[in-house]
Amino acid sequence: MPQPTSKTVMKILLGLLTILSIGLLVYYAPAMIKIMSSMDNFRAYIHSTGHWGPVMFILFQILQIVVAPIPGEVVQVAGGYIYGITLGSFYTTVGLVLGSAIAFYFTRFIGRHFITRLLQKKDYKWMSFIHDEKKFSAFLFLFFLIPGLPKDMLVFVAALTTMSSLRFFTILLVGRLPWIIASAAVGSTIHMQQYSIAIIISVIAVIGFVLGYIYKDKWLNLFSKVENTTGASSAKPKSNPQGNPQLSQK
Repeated sequence: MPQPTSKTVMKILLGLLTILSIGLLVYYAPAMIKIMSSMDNFRAYIHSTGHWGPVMFILFQILQIVVAPIPGEVVQVAGGYIYGITLGSFYTTVGLVLGSAIAFYFTRFIGRHFITRLLQKKDYKWMSFIHDEKKFSAFLFLFFLIPGLPKDMLVFVAALTTMSSLRFFTILLVGRLPWIIASAAVGSTIHMQQYSIAIIISVIAVIGFVLGYIYKDKWLNLFSKVENTTGASSAKPKSNPQGNPQLSQK
């Protein structure tokens, strides 16, 4: 009887892990929705866990990045609402780094094939310059910096490239930290009923989101245009059968 290869074992483990994650998510989804239905409910739940409160909050942030359909801004604002600006920003950042590390290294060392196939089914404009580290780094920074834009999938994408983990996490922290602090400030001021400050920060965030959403295609086209210009004087990147640039397979 032939022995299963390590690749086959990895696929089986990945499948089992995916099934387990989906099962746990479905089972606990109603409770999570109830907990996250309001800031007061979330705050009451976190405080009910006693000294484990910070750990539970960080776990929520990790789940938000890895598997759970929870908007990141909600958890970030809740951090300020529960712990204030300083601790709220700190706990959110810890959860962000840990969750991103799980997603990044899982993809790079275990789930590369699965994520690659998933991306190949999508028609992402930025796939045209994903193999260029400088352009992709600039793209990551812009998307991480602009509030409201979907960011978590980019963690998995970055793991497929040759970008170093140090470079990625530096971009992640520099890009996301300003709005983590701003979100915590919104939550803290809401809890202290200083609504004018919360409104000002929220308006700035909304303006940033609207401008980012309106001009995101222009930025993507700009990156693609630069890529096409440089590509005219150099060898073209290899393409896979689906038409997307070849992702790093190492």
